[in-house]
Amino acid sequence: MSRGILLIGCGKMGGALLTGWIRQGIAAADIVVVEPNPLPDLPAGIRHCQSAEALPADFRPALAMLAVKPQAMAAVAPAYAALAASGTCFLSIAAGTTIATLTRLLGGRAAVIRAMPNTPAAVGAGITVACAGEGVTAEQRQLCEQLLTAVGEVGWVDKEPLIDAVTAVSGSGPAYVFWLTECMAAAGEKAGLDKELAARLARATVVGSGALMRQSPESPEQLRRNVTSPNGTTQAALEVLMAPDGLAPLMERAVAAAARRARELAG
Repeated sequence: MSRGILLIGCGKMGGALLTGWIRQGIAAADIVVVEPNPLPDLPAGIRHCQSAEALPADFRPALAMLAVKPQAMAAVAPAYAALAASGTCFLSIAAGTTIATLTRLLGGRAAVIRAMPNTPAAVGAGITVACAGEGVTAEQRQLCEQLLTAVGEVGWVDKEPLIDAVTAVSGSGPAYVFWLTECMAAAGEKAGLDKELAARLARATVVGSGALMRQSPESPEQLRRNVTSPNGTTQAALEVLMAPDGLAPLMERAVAAAARRARELAG
């Protein structure tokens, strides 16, 4: 980390990553944050600049993370073209912004890695999938993986269009789980449960099931079978959810819609 890390944008995801880096043991003195807004809770020792122009003239980070909103990328990225030309690797977590677009915005000769994290990164339980552009070295890829591992699991794809499918499954996926929780609570309330208890049961069941999946060596399919007694209550519910017009085709359509929208945003 002798050349340092530059974090461009310190919103929710950028802040979660920053917290993970400190927890991982990266020295605060090796990190510089560019964020126009005040950061009163910034860990001691981290340098804060409000714009690219305020960066130290001799600062040449090994990696710069672009954690800004996609619609702001065209305005933000060109200010860092000089860093790209000097060998800094850029890691972008902006949804829909392609490696080609980032390379162009950074002056045409940048080492770029595009990644899609998800919101459980805020509690260190996320998963991020990345794709490396041309010219990214093995060392840069390793550094990128180290930084992303600070907030959860990391996977890689070789073909950038697959990031759209990743976005549809894991990037948007937490919202599907939250909606499932809402639906379970609402169904419990309709079945006669008190609203607060129904919400508590749904939330605890989803959280507990997720923890069981994480810790168990068994597949989700086997875990489902384990809780399904023949001719029991769970089987009765699953016969509805697993019907030809049940959850599987609905989820397939939902993921396809999200992937299609990701492609549209990428242009």
